[in-house]
Amino acid sequence: MTLRDNWLSFLGKLPSLFFGLFLFALGAVMNLYSNLGMSPWGVLQVGITYKVPLTLGQVSQAVGLVVLVIGWLLGFAPGFATFMNMYFIGLFIDLIMEWGIVPMYDGLPGELALLLGGIIVLGAGSYFYMNPKLGAGPRDGLMLGFVQKLDRPVSHVRGAIEVTVLVLGYILGGPVGIGTVITALTVGYSVQLFFKLGRYDRKSSHMDLVELIRLLTRD
Repeated sequence: MTLRDNWLSFLGKLPSLFFGLFLFALGAVMNLYSNLGMSPWGVLQVGITYKVPLTLGQVSQAVGLVVLVIGWLLGFAPGFATFMNMYFIGLFIDLIMEWGIVPMYDGLPGELALLLGGIIVLGAGSYFYMNPKLGAGPRDGLMLGFVQKLDRPVSHVRGAIEVTVLVLGYILGGPVGIGTVITALTVGYSVQLFFKLGRYDRKSSHMDLVELIRLLTRD
C-alpha cells in the first residue's frame, strides 16, 4: 500500500472510533442518571468528584491518564485510540451532561430503563471504538499489563482490579447499588453481543502508536 492509501485507511477508521467513544460516554451518563449504582470505575470517578473541584468528565480524563501511564510502564504499548479514549470520553461525558441529552427519572421503571439502556449503549460503544484496531482503552491496557507481569489469568486480574476500584470508590462515597451488580454481571454480555453482530475479528491485533506513526510516515 502507498502512503496515501495508509492515510485514507486510517482516516476511514476515525468515524467508527469517535462514534464509539461518544456512545461509551452516553452509556456512562445513562448509568449515572439511573440512580441505581454505577460500574466500579464509575463509582470511583464519581467518588473522586466529591473530593476535588473537577467535573465528572475531567476526573474521567485524569483517571484515564494515570491508568494509561501505569499500563504503559507495565509493558502495554498504547495506541492512538488509547489516547483518544482517555481524553474524548471525558469530554463527551461533560458535553452530554451539559446539553441535557439524557433525561432523569424519579420512578423505578424509568431508572431501570436508563440502567439497561446504558448497558446496551456501552456494549455498542465498545464495539465501535475497538473495531478499528487502533488500540484498546487505558483500563484494558492496565489489565493486560498486569496479566503480562503477574502471569495470571485475565479473569483473576480483571476481577482484582474491579474489586479494588469499587472499594476505593465506595470509600470516597461513590454510588454503589443494585445497578452496580447488574452492570458488572451484564455489560460483558452486551459487549459480546455487539462483537458478534459486528463480526469483530478477535484474531486481528491492535496497532500501537509507534506502529501507526511508522505506517503513516514511511515512503
